[in-house]
Amino acid sequence: MQKLIINGGKKLCGEIRTQGSKNAALPIMAAAVLCGEKVVLHNCPKISDVYSAMRILTYLGCKASFDGNTAVINSENISCSEISEELMREMRSSIFFLGAVLGRTGRCRLSLPGGCDLGPRPVDIHLSALRKMGVRIKEEYGGLDCSVEKKLTGAKIALSFPSVGATENIILAAVLAEGTTVISNAAREPEIADLADFLNRCGAKIHGAGGSRITINGVKQLHGCEYEIMPDRIACATYLACTASAGGELIVTDCRPSDMENILPVFEQMGCIVHALDSKIFFSAKYPLHAVAPIRTMVYPGFPTDAQAFVMAALCRAKGTSVFVENIFENRYKHVGGLTRMGADILVEGKVAVIEGTPRLYGVKTEAPDLRGGAGLVTAALAAEGTSEISAVHHIDRGYEEIEKVLTSVGADIKRI
Repeated sequence: MQKLIINGGKKLCGEIRTQGSKNAALPIMAAAVLCGEKVVLHNCPKISDVYSAMRILTYLGCKASFDGNTAVINSENISCSEISEELMREMRSSIFFLGAVLGRTGRCRLSLPGGCDLGPRPVDIHLSALRKMGVRIKEEYGGLDCSVEKKLTGAKIALSFPSVGATENIILAAVLAEGTTVISNAAREPEIADLADFLNRCGAKIHGAGGSRITINGVKQLHGCEYEIMPDRIACATYLACTASAGGELIVTDCRPSDMENILPVFEQMGCIVHALDSKIFFSAKYPLHAVAPIRTMVYPGFPTDAQAFVMAALCRAKGTSVFVENIFENRYKHVGGLTRMGADILVEGKVAVIEGTPRLYGVKTEAPDLRGGAGLVTAALAAEGTSEISAVHHIDRGYEEIEKVLTSVGADIKRI
């Protein structure tokens, strides 16, 4: 079992290049199934979820290779419409393959996906939408057997909740469907616009992605293309939080500050200096940090649930009281136990977490409970006195490209064993 060993108390100083977006790369990789030709994706992050997606693509019959940060996928000879339970359980985002495989083959059989245990994230919204497009769905033994009698057909779909996954699955199913599909109350995340931009580059006709109403006019076929995955706004915010926690100055390059207007003001409230310019963020953090106004996680453009854990970790040493209200997932406070063992003063009651700033944190042995919770523990450990040992690093590896090397490059004392 791999562990991260972190000797805290080292200020961070230097420059970090933003990795490609996990949440954009995975649905775009699934979308490559629809093209029937070679797709070249640049700026793919070297993370375990991307490797899992590559294994699924190979299982389906695609020729798939990954070198450096470039994925090459050729789905011309796709030979399978079923994904094994073992592969599905490697990551939650495997559900994107449902819409893509259905759109390409008219059939898809798979089990319910795995990934972080963050509480109920039902696929009912996905299935309800697909049924409106003519999909017959049998649910049995924890799996889904989906098929189309003739061809997927466009439909008007009003989502009960602006689910990112459901919005992207509908888009994937709709691009080769007959007629027009209109999604109302669609999720507005930048990663959805990135998926639509990729598909439009391949010949799709998608309008309105990034807004709450998306229109997809079905086309007969798509072609391949070269495409560059957008920067990862959550990874960028993580390294800003690490710097806020440990102190120091950081330049983050190849990012999109316009995608982070829901996060950057929180760091400014802490007392950090934030200058965003084109594709760079200049960031400076000096103690003491200050508590911030109550933070409520919301769908985009609200404060992202994915940023809650590491921003909370940075606030553990801030003067005053900070409050989080988690509105997206039920089990998103699993990192709190590790933080309190480090000396943080946090009280959780249902959806609400109250953080009383404390002057010191202490290194401990703990375990990453999930992807973003693990990043939160790393954030706190960088500021803690003494040595922290964080196990279950495979959770962190799902979304961060060699996190220990990135942090070491800017002065952290962290290593993987």
